[in-house]
Amino acid sequence: MKSCDAKSCDSCAEKSKRSREELIQCKLSRIKNKLLVMSGKGGVGKSSVAAYLALILAKQGFHVGLLDVDLHGPSIPKMLGLRGNLDIAPDRQIIPQAYNPNLKVVSIESMLEDPDSAMIWRGPLKHGVIQQFLADCRWDELDFLIIDSPPGTGDEPLSVAKLIPDAKAIIVTTPQEVALADVRKSINFCRKVKLEIAGLVENMSGLYCPHCQGFIPIFRSGGGKRTTETMRLNFLGALPFDPAVVEGGDRGRPVLEDNDDTPFKQAVQQFAGAVLQILKMPEKMPGPQGDTIH
Repeated sequence: MKSCDAKSCDSCAEKSKRSREELIQCKLSRIKNKLLVMSGKGGVGKSSVAAYLALILAKQGFHVGLLDVDLHGPSIPKMLGLRGNLDIAPDRQIIPQAYNPNLKVVSIESMLEDPDSAMIWRGPLKHGVIQQFLADCRWDELDFLIIDSPPGTGDEPLSVAKLIPDAKAIIVTTPQEVALADVRKSINFCRKVKLEIAGLVENMSGLYCPHCQGFIPIFRSGGGKRTTETMRLNFLGALPFDPAVVEGGDRGRPVLEDNDDTPFKQAVQQFAGAVLQILKMPEKMPGPQGDTIH
């Protein structure tokens, strides 16, 4: 496909002549890094990991898109306090919601009249929606597109692997063996569909007691690190359990917006640093982001 010199796909004179597949590839070419956050098991905090990685990178000054393709259980808008529906431009392009000037978000929940309605869709419909999120969304130039997928190795991660062949997976686990057994299936899924794995992050690795600051390994500890050694993967870090993260998600105000320095915030910063190092992206100093827009 001939490269495009326009500043945006939406201002490209050749847009109407391109096939849907060419348009997707043109839009993806403007995004430096595509990261699929996935896990073989539900309940490991995958959406929280995706949201906090997007937030910390945006706080560092990177331009970030956060795409929620968990079509049956979208939670990103709730966690970030985003309300209302996505706007549609006159040319039928979907305009992502702006959390702040550096972070834009798209989720199926923001396209529904009733956020509690059930999505009863089979594979082809899901693939079409994800394709639409890539072809018809006004992402423009991004440093990162972070994609939050549902648990398991079904239609959604398979569609992402097919539509975004240069995406890299970040696999989320918790330390206990029950979770790690399913995570190993995710690792083998990525290898089978030739989806490069950036690494594995261990979530809920333990609790720092708010009274004595002692570390309590709620679900054991170190299982994620041992899995990366066995499966020959990069270990991206361990994020401790923090009740404030749960409360912040319910309130729609992520804890990264608070001024307190906590072990969880430090761990998220180290996690983002490990991702940047693997992707060979230089870290940026945190700078002014402006107020959140929502």
